[in-house]
Amino acid sequence: MKVTLAALLFAGLATGAQAQVPAAGQQQPAVPGQVPGAPEQPVPGARPVAAPPAPSASATRTFGAPVGLLFNTVRPDKAVDFERLVANVRKALESSTDPALKAMAKGWHFYKASEPGPGNSVLYVAIVDPTVPGEDYGLGRVLSSGSTDTAALQEIWKLYTNSVTAGGSLLNLSPVPEPPAEPAAGAKPAPAAPAPAKP
Repeated sequence: MKVTLAALLFAGLATGAQAQVPAAGQQQPAVPGQVPGAPEQPVPGARPVAAPPAPSASATRTFGAPVGLLFNTVRPDKAVDFERLVANVRKALESSTDPALKAMAKGWHFYKASEPGPGNSVLYVAIVDPTVPGEDYGLGRVLSSGSTDTAALQEIWKLYTNSVTAGGSLLNLSPVPEPPAEPAAGAKPAPAAPAPAKP
């Protein structure tokens, strides 16, 4: 399926219209969907180093449609950090031996919009075509799969928490059905079947 940049931007702007670039010094969400100002959370799915972390507020990123889109709005001065995070996600997908992650990697592609996003942010779009329905596309889940280096994971996850303006948006896309066929011009409607004779 080909998705034009204009369609992506329209959907991204409509979905992320409330996401604004925070003022300098404003705290970023630690995990997607976390309330700003809440304590920083570790990488979702990573083993705790000392005390168990507080429960994560992030939602599972699953698709139920054949095609999906993921949007992230990123602070302009942190775009390079977000792209480093994407590079780590790609590396984790490419090196994974997990059959689910390998299947997900086949249809997962990352893009950066040329036009500015909401609040003059940088808009990043992941197109997933085809999706693996029911699998978790959360970036933290991918990064922590198969890794035991919790300290390194936390450093990579900071690239996300320090760069995004809000939790990402997700869209499930299904093909638009074809309209029913119209009768050909000039064609006569089929005659109605005769009513059955009454006894």
